[in-house]
Amino acid sequence: MRGVVMHSPGDVQVEDRPDPEIIEPTDAVIKISATCICGSDLWPFRGVEPVDHLAMGHEYVGVVERIGDAVRNVKVGDFVVGSFVTSDNTCEICRAGYQSQCVHAAFVSVESGTQAERARIANADGTLVATPGRPDADLIPSLLAASDVLGTGWFAAVAAEAGPGKTVAVVGDGAVGLMGVLAAEQLGAERIIAMSRHADRQALAREYGATDIVEERGDEGVAKIKELTNGLGAHSVIEAVGTQESMMQAIRATRPGGHIGFVGVSHGVELPGQELFFSGVHLHGGPAPVRRFLPDLVQLIWDRKIDPGKVFDLTLPIERAAEGYRAMDERRAVKVLLTV
Repeated sequence: MRGVVMHSPGDVQVEDRPDPEIIEPTDAVIKISATCICGSDLWPFRGVEPVDHLAMGHEYVGVVERIGDAVRNVKVGDFVVGSFVTSDNTCEICRAGYQSQCVHAAFVSVESGTQAERARIANADGTLVATPGRPDADLIPSLLAASDVLGTGWFAAVAAEAGPGKTVAVVGDGAVGLMGVLAAEQLGAERIIAMSRHADRQALAREYGATDIVEERGDEGVAKIKELTNGLGAHSVIEAVGTQESMMQAIRATRPGGHIGFVGVSHGVELPGQELFFSGVHLHGGPAPVRRFLPDLVQLIWDRKIDPGKVFDLTLPIERAAEGYRAMDERRAVKVLLTV
């Protein structure tokens, strides 16, 4: 089969890879219908994380082709959406709603790499969610978004306790930040402040429910949030970047007693203990337990109540994946969908 392999920073190639096989009786092999490039894929692309001939991809939707003898919840022919972390969905941690921390958790990017024609998904019963039927083609981008960025943005909003009467600030205007705006609106937030300097992303943020746009960053951005909230700061802040600057901007923009949902993959982030102590804010985040939200998100998409697929602003065949990586790296695209 054909699949994307990152040989070294900046060097993305599409090449022949072995077809996946059933290894454990709890496995499924799916034929990928669509996959995409994640913002987190840019870390190794830019040389921030080590990479050496790595099979890429962790977001996926597709049709089940084969299942192991122990698989019961999905069947051959089902169209499925899966989380970027596999889980059994039965352990104590899963039952508490933290499937990304399952005792049997594994990152799909490590196990399979879904920027490919097919992928093996471990713990299929606890990882995959079947759609009510075969989706119309125009729903596939939105279902693909549910595999990671929508579920991650949703978890960020939940962790930040976004809801009625709350002012929510979103740090980061990439795909996850935009999905955080969508989630905050769906959860009933009264006011949503998107922090963005890019006109196209600002427009999409407003479409998803943003009521205000703040272009300033760092201390200036914090000052603007305070200005918009009577000097108090936001009740809820979503941190969707993962840098020192974005984390401190989030902490300082949150009012005492407020909540931060942080889902940006942290790189070089160090928290000043004394400032955090006196801030009086709640911090909650990490790898999103997408599987917790998948059934509800799939239904919202199926019923056409939300349209997260608009976050994909460039679609390319998988053979042109390298072009997609460059487009996202150069911020010419928010998120790239790869057709298979």
